[in-house]
Amino acid sequence: MDPTPRVAITAGEPAGIGPDLCAILAAKRFDARLVLVGDRAVIAGRAKIRGLPFDPPGHSANSEAPFSLLQVAAPAPVTAGRLDPANGRHVLALLDRALEGCLSGEFDAMVTAPVQKSTINEAGIAFTGHTEYLAARTGAAQVVMMLVGGGLRVALATTHLPLSAVPAAITREGLAGTLRVMDRDLRSRFGIDRPRILVAGLNPHAGESGHLGREEIEVIAPALERVRREGIHAEGPLPADTLFTARVLAGADAVLALYHDQGLPVLKHASFGHAVNVTLGLPVIRTSVDHGTALDLAGGGEVDTGSLEAAVALAIDLARRVRG
Repeated sequence: MDPTPRVAITAGEPAGIGPDLCAILAAKRFDARLVLVGDRAVIAGRAKIRGLPFDPPGHSANSEAPFSLLQVAAPAPVTAGRLDPANGRHVLALLDRALEGCLSGEFDAMVTAPVQKSTINEAGIAFTGHTEYLAARTGAAQVVMMLVGGGLRVALATTHLPLSAVPAAITREGLAGTLRVMDRDLRSRFGIDRPRILVAGLNPHAGESGHLGREEIEVIAPALERVRREGIHAEGPLPADTLFTARVLAGADAVLALYHDQGLPVLKHASFGHAVNVTLGLPVIRTSVDHGTALDLAGGGEVDTGSLEAAVALAIDLARRVRG
């Protein structure tokens, strides 16, 4: 068996920055075999605009090329920076092909370039994000979104919800399940023997003993007590305004924030452009960039491949650890 990890990289929204990033990435080398899943003509067009060579061989199961391309053609013409719902299903076809390869053992991991949620929805497909889509496609019981960067690992108990909907979405069962997924994947994929997880409170000052909200007392603390009895090292609930200080973070392996904008602003301040989104709880390894489609930079403009390169490097590292 070839010991070199084979990693699929989906090109994402064809009108966005994904094809540009992939064209630039093709000139770099990693200790893995990278398989770009996308439309050759679209990516080659971006490479030409940027004055870059782009002529990778076609992907085959036995290929030893460091970089190859698995062709999935876009059904409608693509113009950089101009969204077209006619290509909404194409974006999902890229994900489906990479996921199929991971599930069959053809690929060891998948890395995803950014997609435009609105365009997929305008194509008549209900879509809230990569995380939810991959969970549904694999039948994963519970998945967790975690970003890695700047020396931090920050997971989310809830993801793309209005702030008004967050309190009702946080339950004892849900939090306990999230912590179980985090503990399991931090052990099995990140190689941490006994992860120490810090859990944020929902309310200011973690509820101030019930004076600023009772979720910490009635929901969060009981969930933590439950998983502690199972051997999971979870501390909290901790006030979010001091949780991300160096003293509190010392010795921690990950943080669980309760909603999107509680945890991610801190992580992105520390590492934006070089952070990686990891989906925990899937039967496959999936990493992604920490940014959006950047339509204004597609087909021109200065771009930074740092997040995509970090996502590829982490996928390779996780794949090697899982393979042993």
